[in-house]
Amino acid sequence: MTTALTRHEVHAVRTPDGALLHATVDGDDAAPVTVVLAHGWTLAQAAWDDVAALLAPDVAAGALRLVRYDQRGHGRSTWGGADPVSIDLLGEDLAAVLEALAPSGPVVLGGHSMGGMTIMALAAAHPELIGDRVRGVALVDTSAGELSHPPRNAVERLQEKLLPVVGAWAVAHARRVEGWRRRVPPSSPHHRRVVRGILYGTDATDDMVARGAEIMAGSSVRAFVAFYPALGAHDKAAALAELGTVPVEVLVGDSDKLTPVKHSGKLAEAIPTAHLQIVPGCGHMLPQERPDLVTDAIRRLLPSP
Repeated sequence: MTTALTRHEVHAVRTPDGALLHATVDGDDAAPVTVVLAHGWTLAQAAWDDVAALLAPDVAAGALRLVRYDQRGHGRSTWGGADPVSIDLLGEDLAAVLEALAPSGPVVLGGHSMGGMTIMALAAAHPELIGDRVRGVALVDTSAGELSHPPRNAVERLQEKLLPVVGAWAVAHARRVEGWRRRVPPSSPHHRRVVRGILYGTDATDDMVARGAEIMAGSSVRAFVAFYPALGAHDKAAALAELGTVPVEVLVGDSDKLTPVKHSGKLAEAIPTAHLQIVPGCGHMLPQERPDLVTDAIRRLLPSP
């Protein structure tokens, strides 16, 4: 589809194990830089809609191309043959997206939550890309690891044993679980209260929470279950030095419960080129809660003309 101002394309990027990653590209191939945005766990590329809207004038002016994609098993992307999934696998998926949709020229990467971890995995596996192709990185509400801990008591030990069993049951009986989920849809006040309590800060509007709840409701039971252990196993602290050759913007909400401020603090300490911004009144969903700040950070990363 083409408009008078902005070229818009839809792609399916095939990974080595057969997953098809649904991607959208806005802007001209001749733009001087491509911005690639990776979303978080149980979300989809729509989680970047507000940032994309703020970047639309830059795209229309030919200042950048914008690439967004659904992580495997999320949105319109398929699963592929890999089992189990891992954050390292997502890093390889991002490499496939770059090869297919931004094979040349400068690139700026933005990652929210699991998307930020994806960028760290890319840097660990393909350090040659950082500084050569990748000229800047935005890490939003994310972490390099230590998201899980050894069980500290009998209850946690029992939870550790039961979780894989419960997860396997949920996937095997996904239709039944989805039926239960439909009984409390995103339009339900209870559903939105839970989502707000977990993901958003005090300044979030009801519309923000409603849109976030709708995006997450589109995720399958399998996406919830399969990626949970992958997040716990994620550990890329040793790879952060690879990002130190390019400018890095680190942003986090001051009331982020999933990847608290201390995780972003560790990123900023480990990456000498990082600039840390702690945003008051916000939680884990900064691309929605403060898209202006996230957009400004991305613009600061764009290479000079």
